[in-house]
Amino acid sequence: MAGPDRGARVVVVMGVSASGKSTVGARLAQRLGVPFLEGDDLHPAANRAKMASGHPLDDADRRPWLAALTEWIRAASGGQGGVASCSALKRAYRDQFRRTGADLWFVYLALDRAVAADRIAHRKGHFMPPALLDSQYATLDPLHPDEQGVTIDASRDTDQVVRAALRSVCGPDR
Repeated sequence: MAGPDRGARVVVVMGVSASGKSTVGARLAQRLGVPFLEGDDLHPAANRAKMASGHPLDDADRRPWLAALTEWIRAASGGQGGVASCSALKRAYRDQFRRTGADLWFVYLALDRAVAADRIAHRKGHFMPPALLDSQYATLDPLHPDEQGVTIDASRDTDQVVRAALRSVCGPDR
């Protein structure tokens, strides 16, 4: 999964909570044979506690998390590449990742708010409460036309979403 003179490609699977980032990202990494990073694992305990208590993170809260993700992207691009799940809600966050010089590809899992709310209401054991979904949609800045990546309807069957993501990363023959 090598990019044009910029090392190995790193794929960031992005979107709001419950869009399927972790599931799609893990399956995509498995199909590509590269490491997978669950971006939520890099949140400091204070961030998790803040979100679990129903308070959205601000940019200052996200700074150490984004720095850790940026370093992972830099390292992965210098190795075999990788796939990371990360909300990457703001263009500024994605720009920070791009400043690594890595060959980045974003897979934006677009999801209707009502579908996301239903998914959150039915999942167990996650720190992200349903009350924070509105703040995520308020922050969301979808991919811009000049950003390398693809937008995929995340309400589709997971296998269809993974296949579409794989095609976008590798081409139509995959």
